[in-house]
Amino acid sequence: MRPALVTALASCADISLQSKTRHFLLGLSADELEFIAEYLGSCILESTRQCRCSRAQLARRIAEFQQARPGCPRVRSSDQEHKMILLLEFLCRSGMQQFSLPMRAGQTG
Repeated sequence: MRPALVTALASCADISLQSKTRHFLLGLSADELEFIAEYLGSCILESTRQCRCSRAQLARRIAEFQQARPGCPRVRSSDQEHKMILLLEFLCRSGMQQFSLPMRAGQTG
């Protein structure tokens, strides 16, 4: 399953960044790859439009995603923090800053 996740996630990157993105993904565990795939899946299902986000905006939306995940404890573990950092790096390195969850009502970008 891990090779399939690497291939699928790398194919989502900008064409010019796919090789570097694949190299980055090859260093991740299956659990980390699944976290990234889960985030991208959520973005596809919940977003009606895409807009390019700053790194800070992406970090906030990734934190919101993490808190909304089923079974997520209120206090984040170092493993959860690590996965969030890897996801942010993946999105920025692959040119996929447009993939973020929509802001909830009452939130500002």
